[in-house]
Amino acid sequence: MEEKIARAYLKQLRVTPRKVKIVLDLIRGKDAAVACGILANTNKLVCADLLKLLKSAIANAEVKGMDTDKLYVAECFVTPGMLKNMKRIQPRAKGSAYRIIKRTSHITMALKERA
Repeated sequence: MEEKIARAYLKQLRVTPRKVKIVLDLIRGKDAAVACGILANTNKLVCADLLKLLKSAIANAEVKGMDTDKLYVAECFVTPGMLKNMKRIQPRAKGSAYRIIKRTSHITMALKERA
């Protein structure tokens, strides 16, 4: 029998992957209800987007016929997205200017049922 996995993706989030990874490390391996509580009460900018992503993954699990009470965050990771060069500059020496790179993130979250 195949193990069911419910996945959800979030692409091009305008938060650096380094900041997202800090929050994802908090919820990896936790039950879905506990992870929702952690994300709702953590004071980080990205938590609202991750909570929405987690609820999307739970909804995907319901569609697949999985028991939502037994769900846990099996895997969650972030990869760097496109570097948005949004014409921001940092003044540098001798009148030159460096570009400020605005980083984006691709986030993947997968839920499984506990045995």
